[in-house]
Amino acid sequence: MDTLVLATLSLLPIAAVALFLVILRWPASRAMPICYAVAVALALFVWQVPAWHVAAASIKGLIIAAKLLFIIFGAILLLNTLEESGALRRIRQTFSDITPDRRVQVIIIAWLFGSFIEGAAGFGTPAAVAVPLLVGLGFPPLAAVTAGMIIQSTPVSFGACGTPIMIGVTDGLKGGGTIDEFALAHGYESGAALQHIIGAKVGMLHAVAGTLIPLFLV
Repeated sequence: MDTLVLATLSLLPIAAVALFLVILRWPASRAMPICYAVAVALALFVWQVPAWHVAAASIKGLIIAAKLLFIIFGAILLLNTLEESGALRRIRQTFSDITPDRRVQVIIIAWLFGSFIEGAAGFGTPAAVAVPLLVGLGFPPLAAVTAGMIIQSTPVSFGACGTPIMIGVTDGLKGGGTIDEFALAHGYESGAALQHIIGAKVGMLHAVAGTLIPLFLV
C-alpha cells in the first residue's frame, strides 16, 4: 500500500476525534467508542496487528485512563476540600496580600510552586495541585489549565527527584546490557559519568527555555 495512503489512514482516529468532539460536538461517551473502533479496525485490517496485541494495548489504555482519572479526582477533591474547610478563602487572601497582580500570582503558583511540586513528586502533580488553586483564586478554568500545562515542560526532566534522568536514561540505554557497558563502549568512564553529562546538557537547555516560559504564562 502507498505510503501516503498509510499516512492518511493513520490520521483517521485523530480526525474522527476532531470531527465528533469539535465539529459535531458529540459527548465523549458517544464519540470515543466510535474512535476506538476506528483505531482497532485500522490496526487489525490495515497493519495486520495480532488481535492479542490490540487487546493488550486496549488494557494498557484503560490503565492509563484510570491513572488520569485518579489525578483528576484528586484535583477535584482537593479543590472542594479547600473550599469547604475555608482554606481556599485564606489562600486567596494571602496571595492577594502579596500582590493583586494576576500575572505575578500565576508565576508564583503555577511556575514556582508547580515546578517545586514537579521536582518533589512529579507524575502530573502540579496540574492536580496548582490548577485547582488558580481556579479557586478566580482564574478562568481554561486559563488555569493552560498555565498548568505550560509549566509541565522544563521541570519534567528532573521531576520526581530526578527519576527521568536517573531511571529513564538508565533503562533507555540498557539495550541488552548495563549502562556501564554502554558508557564504556562509547568512550565514557562509567554509566554515572554518562548520566552526569546528559543531566548537565539537559539542565543547560532547560535553563534557557525556563527563562522564557514565564513570559508565555503572563
